[in-house]
Amino acid sequence: MLPTRGNRKVICYAVCSLLEGRNMINKSTFTKIEENTEKKNTSEKERATIIFSLKNEVGGLVKALKLFQENHVNLVHIESRKSKRRSSEFEIFVDCDSNHEQLNEIIQLLRKHVNVVDMEPPDNSCLDEEEMYNVPWFPKKISDLDKCANRVLMYGSELDADHPGFKDNVYRKRRKYFADLAMAYKHGDPIPRIEFTEEELKTWGVVYRELNKLYPTHACREYLKNLPLLSKYCEFREDNIPQLEDVSRFLKERTGFTIRPVAGYLSPRDFLAGLAFRVFHCTQYVRHSSDPLYTPEPDTCHELLGHVPLLAEPSFAQFSQEIGLASLGASDDSVQKLATCYFFTVEFGLCKQEGQLRAYGAGLLSSISELKHALSGNARIMPFDPKVTSKQECIITTFQDVYFVSNSFEEAKVKMREFAKTIKRPFTVRYNPYTQSVDVLKDTPSINSVVEELRHELDIVGDALSRLNKQLGI
Repeated sequence: MLPTRGNRKVICYAVCSLLEGRNMINKSTFTKIEENTEKKNTSEKERATIIFSLKNEVGGLVKALKLFQENHVNLVHIESRKSKRRSSEFEIFVDCDSNHEQLNEIIQLLRKHVNVVDMEPPDNSCLDEEEMYNVPWFPKKISDLDKCANRVLMYGSELDADHPGFKDNVYRKRRKYFADLAMAYKHGDPIPRIEFTEEELKTWGVVYRELNKLYPTHACREYLKNLPLLSKYCEFREDNIPQLEDVSRFLKERTGFTIRPVAGYLSPRDFLAGLAFRVFHCTQYVRHSSDPLYTPEPDTCHELLGHVPLLAEPSFAQFSQEIGLASLGASDDSVQKLATCYFFTVEFGLCKQEGQLRAYGAGLLSSISELKHALSGNARIMPFDPKVTSKQECIITTFQDVYFVSNSFEEAKVKMREFAKTIKRPFTVRYNPYTQSVDVLKDTPSINSVVEELRHELDIVGDALSRLNKQLGI
């Protein structure tokens, strides 16, 4: 679930805040710490992940991190998550760059101050130190999403004072239940099945019924093709809220996309990273019943009725994934531009079909009032051009000032591919569906490997054409 407020910047907590007495251990954080900027012996340095859990004492994390500083070990990435070993503890993950001797020394020192110490081997898929120095961390395999899927920026179990459910203690307790389920989820787990309340079913029913009145005249043909399939295979009905596990299995068979439950808003970087692996972060909670046709945040009504039908469309799924792939390792500014393009396409995009404007954006297809407005003839419409679109302000409190239209998903995909080429990275990435990982194409061997795979694929195509020609007598 991608945040869409005005600045939509990644919320980072500096480690120095720990020194000011703030207890940040229970929050999953991403901090890029630029210490020891003198690059000494870079040819001998390697990256490793050190995992440890803290003893039950005040200032434990500060003491542990101070060891890295005192031993001149450069920290690249730090975060925390619930321990897999002991559910009552939190584990600290630290990615660091150092030479072999320094790493061994820091391990020995840490053992004196923490309960558990483990070290994962250096990531050999990384670029050289010089090239990767300023590249933000990004997941390289689908299970790496466990490291960033819980970095919720907004809402989750916490609600703003202006949220419709802020004063409803029963609703807030229910939201905490959904947030806890999402936070506990790990890659490969089945998505928990929910027994929705009568109130939640009633709210869903109102949204489902009113939107379905508009879809025949407002939704794109791809949406109208896939919605009946979801009714058949995932029980999309007015009186039933589909289970995310069923939806995920359906999408995997159709386009390779899967669903991952999320507690609330993710940063643009973390959300788009999921798309690179054909993973859609999806909420399970239902909006507050006081106003079924309004929500200040995406909820399961928005996800299931807005996003899912088009994630079942191959060309649209490919378009979404390519935005995600372009974001991996990109600068904050580039990620912001990609997120804005995502906002005005996947969330609020329009297309032309049979000479008529139709909606394909999930934000439109899950909002009765804005769906009507966007196709009313009174809205400002512009051709989709990533260079222009990426500079447009995103609005979530009112209707958009402008909507962008494409002639087809294929046209939008071609434009996004060209735009992605302008993003400055010392490498490119390619998704490997067999291993559900990304290959970092950074040198001749890695590129040659892709060429060999393509040569094999072309051999298959050539064989198929040869057999077809024989059948046709050509």
